[in-house]
Amino acid sequence: MFKQLFAVIAMSLQTLPQRIGASSVIVVGIAGVVAVLISVLAMGEGFRHTLADSGRPDRVIIIRGGSDAELSSNLTRADVDIIANAPGLAKGRNGEPLLSNEIVTVVNVPKVDTGTDANVTLRGVGLRVTEVRPELKIISGQMFRPALRQLIAGAGAAKQFRGLEVGNVLHLRNADWTVTGVFTSNGDVHESELLADVDTVSSSIERGGYSSAVALLSSPAEYPAFKGALTTDPQLKVSVQREADYYAAQSQQLTKTINIVGNTVAIIMAIGAMFGALNTMYSAVAARGLEIATLRAIGFGGLPVLLSVMIEALMLSLLGGMIGASFAWIFFNGHSVSTLGGAFAQVVFKLTVTQALIVTGVTWACVIGLLGGFFPALRAARLPVAEALRAA
Repeated sequence: MFKQLFAVIAMSLQTLPQRIGASSVIVVGIAGVVAVLISVLAMGEGFRHTLADSGRPDRVIIIRGGSDAELSSNLTRADVDIIANAPGLAKGRNGEPLLSNEIVTVVNVPKVDTGTDANVTLRGVGLRVTEVRPELKIISGQMFRPALRQLIAGAGAAKQFRGLEVGNVLHLRNADWTVTGVFTSNGDVHESELLADVDTVSSSIERGGYSSAVALLSSPAEYPAFKGALTTDPQLKVSVQREADYYAAQSQQLTKTINIVGNTVAIIMAIGAMFGALNTMYSAVAARGLEIATLRAIGFGGLPVLLSVMIEALMLSLLGGMIGASFAWIFFNGHSVSTLGGAFAQVVFKLTVTQALIVTGVTWACVIGLLGGFFPALRAARLPVAEALRAA
């Protein structure tokens, strides 16, 4: 049987150039399915990675109890004073606790590509923000100065939104703000934001209190004691989360939506590609009718014929899957885009084509090929020899 199978496969491959036009329908159709599937899922993967990279195991975020995001949270100054005295906080060079009192608001900044206004996060941060977030590095210009309407822009925001060049003046919330610098923070969500002095932002938007407090612990092991001290304090009503957990929760819903949309689109396209594969393989079987009938007449079994047709469909589909995955990698991996995040502000992130997504796309291609080749293969294997010879 194996000798027959190899012989039939060899004959099938030899005649493949004669059917290159029809065979290319399978390759192109499946390449399109895989490219679309991977590119859409790469959006969800990139968004998830951007928010996941925003956390450290020794950094926590404290928001008002019952709030699910900073934008809807409010901490009083008294709350922050109690938080600053909680056990487990790391100390700075001057012995002060490494705590950044922060306030979050949304401002309108036009996008580079369309010129239409988009929601961008303006985050007021404390004076020790660079100690609490040591990954924050100024790459152009300089840090903003307290008590002045100055801000620094994340590198991602500077690429996606207009007017964020160093020295430019933005009109935000009925006030003029000067961009003094551009920063990076290891590609995390804060690179989509504008940072300024917390008290200046608070005064500008006429809001008392803070949205959150971000604390750096002396070690990750201090988290349970730190959380316990704050959540059991009768004077406080706060939610304490590891920073990574907080941003993972923020990304969960949008990532799920993107994955559902991506899979739905891919399924619709896959159905079309599968019908294309069916038609192509039926045509291939018809074109090889005399060859298959002759093989059957001289003693070749039905199983080698069935397997040879399916293997041909699988090889064409695998080729299409690899081409589609390559296109997705070349044209989409690392491409910067922005979308609404959990706080209804734009989050800038890069599409991330991972090995797992490539495997998923190629697996889809193989499944489509097998389904598209099975019924034509079954027909070729079960067709009576006399009828096949008359048809040929």
